[in-house]
Amino acid sequence: MNRFGTAFVFFLLGIVAVPAVAWLYLSYGHPPVAVADAPFPMEARIAHSALEMRIAHEAPAATAVPINDATLTDGARVYRQEGASCHGTPGRQSNFGAHMFPSTPQLWVKHRKGPVVGVSDDPVGETYWKVKNGIRLSGMPSYEKTLRNLCTSSASLA
Repeated sequence: MNRFGTAFVFFLLGIVAVPAVAWLYLSYGHPPVAVADAPFPMEARIAHSALEMRIAHEAPAATAVPINDATLTDGARVYRQEGASCHGTPGRQSNFGAHMFPSTPQLWVKHRKGPVVGVSDDPVGETYWKVKNGIRLSGMPSYEKTLRNLCTSSASLA
């Protein structure tokens, strides 16, 4: 068999064998699906990179919410009602947020890499994007529709 024939055989094996092995592993193996399981190699990095790229392309360049007493009051109330159980409150971390996969950021604790607390170092629009859209497979829901019903002031959400 010539080089082309050998390469073609390996190409066909790759097209058939790799998906077959993956299907067998997922069907009969023990893929890491429980929160306590070790993640796949590079799983967190791949997911984080994809999230960063999506946010960079879609996050608004300026806040879509006007900053005034009404929106700040609404935001605090909504956070206490919807976000505090996962992300904690001042002086009280979430009881279950740290045990989720991926772990839920505790927004009232200093970052490991500096004095910043919470999301105050996020680029403009990033937190808004995350709250609006949620983060797939992380436990972070999308609040795009529910926040409109939770906010009392008509100018709270753009």
